[in-house]
Parts: sequence; structure tokens; C-alpha cells
Amino acid sequence: MTYTLPPLNALRAFEAAARHLSFKLAAHELHVTPAAVGQQVKALEARLGVRLFERLHKQLILTTAGQAYLPGISDGFRHIAEATSQLKPAGAVLLQLGVHGNLDLRRLELAEFRSAHADIGLRVLQPAGLHELVEGKVDLLIARGLGHHPGYRCDRVNEGSGLGDWLIAPEGTADCPEIVCFREWLRALPAENPLANRRPSSGRHQRELRRV
Repeated sequence: MTYTLPPLNALRAFEAAARHLSFKLAAHELHVTPAAVGQQVKALEARLGVRLFERLHKQLILTTAGQAYLPGISDGFRHIAEATSQLKPAGAVLLQLGVHGNLDLRRLELAEFRSAHADIGLRVLQPAGLHELVEGKVDLLIARGLGHHPGYRCDRVNEGSGLGDWLIAPEGTADCPEIVCFREWLRALPAENPLANRRPSSGRHQRELRRV
């Protein structure tokens, strides 16, 4: 059976905006600009041939059509999320890694990590930030910033001062075996990889991440 569906990004924009009744809050959730949310919703309305929102001064209101459309879309996303959560990657322990949106995942050599650590099921969320870490959507996070967050262990993954990439984990779980394993993986990345400063001379001489 072939499903005739509107673009997924447009549906996500509508569903988030409808829940928040705000393009701004939807944009924050989806890590895009309010203008992008507005454009996606407008494109969806054009495709469907109906208005989903009344755009009043500083207020967003669902139309009758929008109110009728929202429950089915929300249920659809919930079913997808539930089905995804039941698909557990290979490995006895699930590790959920969040990564900021500007980082090229190829730099992390995740396929090699999975091959080398078959006991860890690694799942990646990108883009992700402190919001996802605080809410427990990820177990640890590679974030771009200054790396000072009370209650969290922050390890810099590139040399220098000021803004940089940091591996961030809650203090209470920062020393869990799977998180320690991934931290050590970052330390051993090859020198040509922008996340690493130099190639270790041996397995026992890995570059130490600077902890704050």
C-alpha cells in the first residue's frame, strides 16, 4: 500500500505549533527559526487546501480544520515514537548520545565504535542540546559552548580556550561504563579528525580531555 502523505517536516511544524499555539515555541522545540515553522505550515496549508491556523495579532488559533487534523497527526507521531523506542539496537546497554547540529557525525567514527563495542547499543539524536540532556532524552551530549554547567561533568574534546566542543554528562552517571567507554573513544580519535588533537602514541598514552 502506498501512503499519500504531506512532507514530514511540514507535519512536524504543524503539530508542534498546534501544541504550543506558537511558532516561536515550536521553532525552539524543532531547532529552527520561527520563520521556518511559519513557512512549513503555510506550505502545508497550500498543499491541503485549507487554513489550519488563524494568525491574529500576537496570537495563534487553530481553525476548525486544524482542530480536526491535530489529533490524528499527534497520534501518528506518538505511534512512530513508540515503535522506534521498542527497536533496541544490538547490545546489552543502550547509550543515547546527543550531538549539536553543526557537527559532522563522520568525525565521531560511530560505525567503528559500534563494531568495537558490540555490548553497547548506540543511538544518536541530532540536533540536540542541553534541553534534551536535562529532560533525559539523551544520556550524554556533545555540545558547542563554554562547558560550564553545574551538576554536569564537562570534558573538552578539542584544544584551546573559549568556545569549543564539550562532552557533557550528568555527574551522577558520568562514570557509568558505557559513558566512560565513549569518552575514551573520543580521546583516541585520529589526529586528522577535528575532534582530536593528536594521535595517541600507544593505547596507554591517550590524550586526556580537559575536565571542568
